[in-house]
This record gives sequence, C-alpha cells and structure tokens, in this order.
Amino acid sequence: MSLNLAVLPDVKPDDNAVTILNVRAYVIESKKAEEEGGGFADCHSQAEGHWILGTDQWPIANPMSFYEKYKARRSTWGIDALGSVIVEIELTNGMTGVGVSIGGEPACFIIENHFSRFLEGQDPLNIEYLWDVMWRSSMNYGRKGLTVQAISAIDLALWDCAGKLRNEPVYKLLGGKTKGSLPCYATCYDPLAAKKLGFKGAKFPLPYGPADGDEGMRKNIQRVAEIRQAVGPDFPLMIDCYMALTVGYTLKLLELVKPYNIKWVEEHLPPDQYSGYTEVKKRNPSTALLTCGEHEYTRWGFKLLLDQECADLLQPDVTWCGGITEARRIVALASAYDVPIVPHGSSIYSYHLQYAFPNLPMSEFILLAPDGASISPYFGHLFDDEPLPQDGWVNLDPNKPGFGVTLKKTHLHRPYARTDKSKK
Repeated sequence: MSLNLAVLPDVKPDDNAVTILNVRAYVIESKKAEEEGGGFADCHSQAEGHWILGTDQWPIANPMSFYEKYKARRSTWGIDALGSVIVEIELTNGMTGVGVSIGGEPACFIIENHFSRFLEGQDPLNIEYLWDVMWRSSMNYGRKGLTVQAISAIDLALWDCAGKLRNEPVYKLLGGKTKGSLPCYATCYDPLAAKKLGFKGAKFPLPYGPADGDEGMRKNIQRVAEIRQAVGPDFPLMIDCYMALTVGYTLKLLELVKPYNIKWVEEHLPPDQYSGYTEVKKRNPSTALLTCGEHEYTRWGFKLLLDQECADLLQPDVTWCGGITEARRIVALASAYDVPIVPHGSSIYSYHLQYAFPNLPMSEFILLAPDGASISPYFGHLFDDEPLPQDGWVNLDPNKPGFGVTLKKTHLHRPYARTDKSKK
C-alpha cells in the first residue's frame, strides 16, 4: 500500500531565487604538483619518503601487506592512484562554493557528465533533494566508493554555497555550537612530537600484520612499548591498523597491548567483515576501545555497523561518506545507539560538523608536514586560509561564511570541461 496520495510536482527554484549556474570538477594538473603541494585533497599523495606511505624503518600494515612486492610502501599498490577531486559550484549571483574528495578524473567524469544535469538551474539550498536525486540516479553503479565520494564533494560545495548565501558558517546552519572549541589528537609516526605540539593524544600506524608472523607481532609490541615510554604513562595513544588484520591477530594484539594503556585500536579488519568486527568486540580482552568506519559509506553502511555492534566509536570521513548531508544522518543515527563519532581527517569539513553536534567529542589532525613533526594544512596548498590547531585546539571564525576557506586555483585542471553557462 502506498502512502503517496498524489504525484508530487517537480522541484523548481522559487521566483527570484539564486540558482546554480555552473558545476566544475577539477583535478591537480600533475602528480608532481600534487605531491609538492602537500597532497591537496588526497592526503596519501605525497613524495617518496613521507611517513604516511611507509618507510624502511617503519612500514605501515595494510591490506596489501600479504604481498612482498607491495608491503614496503603503500604507494606501490596505488593508494594515491586516483588523487584529488575539487568541485566548484558557481551561482547566478557570482558566489562560489567548494567541496573536495578523492576520485580524480573518474570522479570528474561522473560529476560533469552525470550529476551536473540535476544541479545546474536548481536552487542550491534544496540540498536534501539534490542529494537524493544524485543517490537514486547512480544506484545502479554507485552506492559506495568513488560515486559516493563524487556526491560528497558536490554536497560539501552546496553547503559552502548555503553558508555564503546566508552569510553564516556551516556549523550555524547545522544548529550552532555545542562546544566552544574543538580538541584535537594527531595522527603521526612520532607521538612524542604530537605531545610537544600540544595535541591531546596521538595515533600511530601499526607497522606489521599477519604476513609478518610472530616476529612482526614482536616488533609491533616493541614499537608500542617504545612510544609509551617516550610519551609517559597517561598521554592518550591510539593504533591505526588500516584494514590489515584478521580476527585472531587482532585479539592477540589486544591481549599484548594491555600493559600500555591504549585508548583505541582502529580499523583492524577489512570494512566488509561486519561479523568479524562483532566477534572482536565481543571477545576484546583489553580495555582498549574498538573503532572503524573510515572506509564505510552512507547511513545504510553505518546502520550495519551499529546494528551488529561492530565498534565502540565510528569514524566516517565527511569528504567520502556522502558529505555533510549524509554525515549528519550518520551522527543522528549513532546518537540513538549512544555511540560517539570521531570523523576521519576532513579538516574544515568535519570541524563544522563537530562544532554542531554533541556526540563528536574530538577531531583528528594528520601531521602531513614533510618532517612529520610539525603542523601544516591538511589540504596542502589548496586553500589560502585553512584553520590550523593551536596547542591542540581548533577554533572556527564565526565571521567567515560557509566553510570559511578560499580556493587557490593554481595547479587545477578541468579534465571534462563543458561550455560554461553565462548569466542571463
């Protein structure tokens, strides 16, 4: 039985409304420019020797660590193969909004050749409608990964437009502040450097996985012990496992790290192993919390994680999971289960979400500076004015509308350019 008692009329802009004039999707003009520019929207697009790719001294356990050819550097198997996508939405009043994700040229193709038809000519404030038609129209080939990342970049650009049209920061459009300032932990290879910079905790990558055998596990625990000794007994420490482990290996790791006061162990299994996450959580022999969700998408994916009790906290990436529109649904859903949200990365795009909802207690900041021990913009050279943490706190300027940053178009390339529409 249908509850639709009548066919709904088309969604059209109100009379005299500001509408979307042009949608443009960009990549970085070259791999060299992306690496030299700090990665832009792809934090893994870094030069050889950067800690985030893995180094000779400290590799990073990952899903490809089972294969000797690919285990030493995450770049060898293409963690950075797609690169950045940057969406710029131009309105008929001349304002522009900017959103980002990863996905490179494939995402640009989807945005320019598919999604643009739903956007241009529409009211940018009809964000729920625009998200829904992009989602429904791409269901046959999308639902996760690249397609949802393309939707995320568009959605963030729409929220940026909305803030500028209302002359308010995005967090005010979401309901205003729930915290006066935002505490940050650092993701890095040297937690002692993070502590010296004032961060409230630090997360470091697990070097070795199951393919490295008992010797790899011994080295993992040695690394954990050395870091704990360096930062002292009480500084919060977290371990990022980047989808690299198995149920048995994770349970053994949790047992062995018990003496080292680990706050949480993150993304220990591949993201689709929901039953495995449930089992680890039920059998967790330690006091460490269990987290996942960085590589999950949309409310439906996160509902599975919540219904199956996969984790103690969830970590959607706002630039990947469906943008602000979907992230706020995920946040609301998690609050009903009393599960907190700590978004992965995302910088300004997650900061505004975190300001606006009480069940997002802290922010992640990845130390992407080449030295791995200083603060540089998460999005590299992409923006002029990205807010940075000071002494472990992020403060957003209430006088900057939208997401409060200014796009630098240097090094941008539009691979699937269409003829721009002009104002009538």
